[in-house]
Amino acid sequence: MTTPQTAVDADSSEGTVVVAGTGTGTFTQRITIGDHELLADEPRPTGDDAGPTPYDLLLGALGACTCMTVRMYAGRKDWPLDQVRVTLQHSRIHAEDCADCETRIGLIDHIDLDIELIGDLDDTQRQRLLLIAGRCPIHQTLTSEIHIATTLR
Repeated sequence: MTTPQTAVDADSSEGTVVVAGTGTGTFTQRITIGDHELLADEPRPTGDDAGPTPYDLLLGALGACTCMTVRMYAGRKDWPLDQVRVTLQHSRIHAEDCADCETRIGLIDHIDLDIELIGDLDDTQRQRLLLIAGRCPIHQTLTSEIHIATTLR
């Protein structure tokens, strides 16, 4: 996607993500990541559906990281992994419906992550790759304590 350069683009450097409204829709946001740009938005009727939602982008990051981590490990082991396909869904569930969760009251965020390993792998390799999938850095970030420092510029 090619869009005109704006003043906000000057703030973008390696390791920095800049997000700003595009001015074309109520919720449409331009995300600049180095030399890459994409849009985020809310679906109609709330937004203009000009791009994926923030939750879609979060799931995309987790899915991409999972695929890359599994692919990297299988490559190092020289295992016959042809493709990794990850399907994700986000929902909110009642805490009491989650046996593995510390939170017992209210709603919690829940992500279903389904991994398909395509290739001539044996059961031991498949189980190891499933374990490795949980070690992707984004998965580790989402399941650890996170501190976000917000400042006003």
